[in-house]
Amino acid sequence: MFRNQYDTDVTTWSPAGRLFQVEYAMEAVKQGSAAIGLRSKTHVVLGCVNKANSELSSHQKKIFKVDDHIGVAIAGLTADGRVLSRYMRNECINYSFTYESPLPVGRLVVQLADKAQVCTQRSWKRPYGVGLLVAGLDESGAHLYYNCPSGNYFEYQAFAIGSRSQAAKTYLERRFENFTDSSRDDLVKDAITAIRETLQGETLKSSICTIAVVGVGEPFHVLDQGTVQQIIDTFEIAAEQVDPATEPDAATGQEAATEQGTAADQGGSTDEGAAPMDI
Repeated sequence: MFRNQYDTDVTTWSPAGRLFQVEYAMEAVKQGSAAIGLRSKTHVVLGCVNKANSELSSHQKKIFKVDDHIGVAIAGLTADGRVLSRYMRNECINYSFTYESPLPVGRLVVQLADKAQVCTQRSWKRPYGVGLLVAGLDESGAHLYYNCPSGNYFEYQAFAIGSRSQAAKTYLERRFENFTDSSRDDLVKDAITAIRETLQGETLKSSICTIAVVGVGEPFHVLDQGTVQQIIDTFEIAAEQVDPATEPDAATGQEAATEQGTAADQGGSTDEGAAPMDI
């Protein structure tokens, strides 16, 4: 994307019917560190990558608790995410004080989407440059929503946002049919695996990822690093056990390929006039 005459403010439409500043805000979400979410009937798990910009600095917090039954993971501008999470926290407190019951997740997501939409229709404002994965539990069950800077919101079974999130989406798309009946521990394992997909070869450690859980009988909380590291170590042990088992199969495959190559050399004299793909 490059600057043009139609992106000076958010209310200016381009001839193609686009609002460039809204698209720039959505691009900021894509540039942020990855965040993923997945849900079953009873639990929702959020995960994010929280690498520091420098070895001398700490990482930015990417998962925020809103209420005992709601939490958010963000990708994009962390400062905008803090402001929106504080707004959500205030809404939950006000609703609980007025009605003496927890705020339904869907209603909070709609209020958040309306707040984001206002920033796309005021020339003196700018869109929030952050995407939010909202995880929550209410009377209707477990929910996972994605709030976009444009003011749109969507409910998902599993989703990933941020940089290199496509690898995590591919993994989640292969597995999402099993999430509905998955246990809490299985969801956590799938979340960590999806985060590992976004690292693309980098070593996964508990120090560069955060996992949070909310579910039936379990208020929203972030798992401590020791628990996350134990799960990661379990993955590595399982992978080491699988690798030796696959070696005999690979050797068998190499022998078969050698036999096929010998047979092809012997029969080559009868097919000299044929095209290579026809043999």
